[in-house]
Amino acid sequence: MTSREIQDLVEDATFDFTMGDNEVALSKLDEALTHDPRCFEAWHAKTEIHFSMREFDLARDAGEKALEIRPEDIHIHTSLSRIFMEKGDKATAEKHGAQARMLGWKDELREKPPEE
Repeated sequence: MTSREIQDLVEDATFDFTMGDNEVALSKLDEALTHDPRCFEAWHAKTEIHFSMREFDLARDAGEKALEIRPEDIHIHTSLSRIFMEKGDKATAEKHGAQARMLGWKDELREKPPEE
């Protein structure tokens, strides 16, 4: 399976999730991950689907896989922060929230200031 086909599968899964078909979405994401276990987008999508299903341990596990692949991603830190808050681990939630804010500030500093 090509990387484009894997991305298409992730996009299809995201659509299925949006339409409320979580099980089909998860199945497609698992298929994508069979072909590319380092597909960040698939892991992140699994994180969000499991979170929405209130399957916080599965959401955390998927989120941590995504974090291993892309440790500087603002969105996965935000997702993990939400997950750990739901699990009652405020310290870890705050750690991920702070990391997301720090990465956001770094992005802002890299942006070119508006011309006057």
